[in-house]
Amino acid sequence: MVYLYILIMAVVTYLIRMIPLTVFRKKITNRFVRSFLYYVPYACLTAMTIPAVFYATGSLISAAAGVAVAVLLAFCNRSLVTVAAGACVAVFLVERLSACLF
Repeated sequence: MVYLYILIMAVVTYLIRMIPLTVFRKKITNRFVRSFLYYVPYACLTAMTIPAVFYATGSLISAAAGVAVAVLLAFCNRSLVTVAAGACVAVFLVERLSACLF
């Protein structure tokens, strides 16, 4: 039974990747469609990341602080490691501060 599930998942995954290649054989020239497809990876990544960010911490306040620090550091053109470390430090400090106050 498990092998049947694995086979079905493999077929569905293959079809999802194969159908666009067979349907769209020519290059897409429509400017609207091309601009829409350009932003799809960013939208998917955001849709997967943002909920995980806010459920990964003990409180919503520490998650919001981490996001705020990450956005600020990213806006200042810091490296990815610096942004991630800064967000982690901000979440850690807010969690510790809230533990001491409450």
